Amino acid sequence: MCFRSFQLFWLAAVVGLVSCTQLGLRHASLNTTRPENAAMPAIAATSLSEWEAGKPALRAQFAEYVYGTWPEGLAVTIGETRIADANYLDGRGVLEETEITLGRGAGARRFMLAMALPNLPEGAPPAPIIIGQTFSDNCLVFRSTALHRRVGEPCEKARTGGFGGWALIQILGRYIARAPIDRYFDRGVAYANFYASEIVPDRPRAGAEVMAALRQQPGITASSALSFWGYGYSAAIDLLERDGRIDTTRIGIWGHSRHGKSALVAAAWDDRIGLVMAHQSGFGGSALSRSKTGERIDRVAQTYPHWFTPAFQDFAKAPGNLPLDQHQLLALLAPRPVFLGNGRRDVWSDPNSTYRAAQAASVVYGLYGSDGLAQTGLRDFNPAADLSFHMRAGAHGTTPEDVAALFAFLDAHWGL
Repeated sequence: MCFRSFQLFWLAAVVGLVSCTQLGLRHASLNTTRPENAAMPAIAATSLSEWEAGKPALRAQFAEYVYGTWPEGLAVTIGETRIADANYLDGRGVLEETEITLGRGAGARRFMLAMALPNLPEGAPPAPIIIGQTFSDNCLVFRSTALHRRVGEPCEKARTGGFGGWALIQILGRYIARAPIDRYFDRGVAYANFYASEIVPDRPRAGAEVMAALRQQPGITASSALSFWGYGYSAAIDLLERDGRIDTTRIGIWGHSRHGKSALVAAAWDDRIGLVMAHQSGFGGSALSRSKTGERIDRVAQTYPHWFTPAFQDFAKAPGNLPLDQHQLLALLAPRPVFLGNGRRDVWSDPNSTYRAAQAASVVYGLYGSDGLAQTGLRDFNPAADLSFHMRAGAHGTTPEDVAALFAFLDAHWGL
């Protein structure tokens, strides 16, 4: 009876997931030409100098209305690096982990950054790197028991979380929890990863409590999990900049869904990030807040209040009153290459308005001499474009088709 109840619990959870993400219910529209669909407000800058001069004020608006202040100045303490596996992937590389602390004293947060570095030929240049943040601990991401699940918790086994974890992987794809390390190694690329919930738990009450403690740090007023999660990328870069094996001119970041949002936020504030792969980031990410399809900001702001600054709630019922929108966030990333992944049935993440956001941001890419979004529609994937929009069939998740598109994008921009 207990086992049956457990099964029914997970069945209910999976059904809830299907419902809340609208998996497979509809297709995203391919029509992006209706006048009412235009991204607002229009980007008015007509010269590169005008755009550059206005970037600080635009970041300040995003901080005030959407993401809260960037936690710049939050102390980053790098611990000792431990070699977890000197013969990772049958000797193809080395697997290491480092404890990183954000802040000092009471309220400080610690997280583990794991890195897989390929063995390169003698005399080869340093390796480019992708940093990811994921929904699972590093044990599962790297399929290794040599790491720690969290600070002070060794991996007992690289597991999927029982029946529930198995079910989620069946729905959301194998790469929702695992990284294709072998394919990074094929290209001489290193991969690092951290579990974002070690920084701020992804639960409204617990997340708010942790952020309140972090705000006791001198000068820190940040009020959203997305900003703190994004700061995790920056803290990882602080470590990697000290590592002569890493090509610091080729640092890219990866995130799916809510972590795609935090990847975009990180790149908007940290110019050391040279390439961004934000997959199905949806509302509060690459989808337009004014869009009337998909999840919409009233749902995301109310369901996940800890992701955003409290002021974002004021626009939940009237997104048209927001003085800015997500195409301007994408524009803050120009001229860096950005991959925007989508699923045709993932209407919750609103591929249509993501495409329109990229269209509008292309104006700024043009100021830098880039075409930005160089394609004619949602299904015309161009991996070589600086704003590259990919849409496959199917719903929310990370599939082998997504991974193939990601590597086509990387190959095109890093010459791999």
